[in-house]
Amino acid sequence: MADFIAKTIEEGEMPSTQIIIPPIEHKEWKLFTDGASTSDGSGAGLMLVSPEEKEFTYALHFEFSTTNNEAEYEALLAGLRLARDLNIQHLKAFVNSLLVVNQVTGTFEARSPTIQQYLAKAKELIRQFTGFEIEHARRSQKKKADALSKLASITFAHSAKEVLVETLERRSIEAEEGNDLYPDEDNTWMKPIKDYLAYGLLPEDKGEARKIRIKAPSYKLQDGKLYRKSLLTPWLRCVGPSQATIIIQEMREGVCGFHAGLRSIVAKIMRLGY
Repeated sequence: MADFIAKTIEEGEMPSTQIIIPPIEHKEWKLFTDGASTSDGSGAGLMLVSPEEKEFTYALHFEFSTTNNEAEYEALLAGLRLARDLNIQHLKAFVNSLLVVNQVTGTFEARSPTIQQYLAKAKELIRQFTGFEIEHARRSQKKKADALSKLASITFAHSAKEVLVETLERRSIEAEEGNDLYPDEDNTWMKPIKDYLAYGLLPEDKGEARKIRIKAPSYKLQDGKLYRKSLLTPWLRCVGPSQATIIIQEMREGVCGFHAGLRSIVAKIMRLGY
């Protein structure tokens, strides 16, 4: 995420926002996944390929033991979550495990209670895509994801910095406690735009109402959160002052604090008065 922010923010554009990828309405992305369980550990590798054939690689290291089938499901679930969070609408998945493919398509039945939970979670995520296909990956297609999964299952100390690595402390099928790190604030500059987009409400002042009508087409309300639209650049998650402060602190001192590109961006943000 740190690399993504550093590469995405163009020179001169420094809004106080959280960045996400815009949705792809008609173009298909490809997902390649592979899970590995060895005596040294378990892990998963996945690769997202954009319609323009740009590759995004990702590796997962599990701090819990898994069977090979469970590792394959963890890889698939991680890929589905990543694609969902990037607002990808059309996805074609190439999975290393023929068993997982046949269970997802309904050809084979999942008998193990644990695998049944994994299958249910996968179907839940799949329903969030406009279009979805799944196939068994051919040997030539799965080399990179296979290498990532084996690397993550043993160690990721020598991973190239272009590969994002995440450690999972618990299984994806275990219940998670909800925690919104960036809760929406009530009375900010966003409220009039939200009210207009959601309910058609406008301020009583005619001048302010006219401004909202002009601004509104540049924004979209999704799941109660406001995003600024863009055709050529990533969508921008709109945030209030307190949220912006939290994000800047994370960029400067938190999980991104040691990233050189982020430090330079934070310095510019501060100079511009955000």
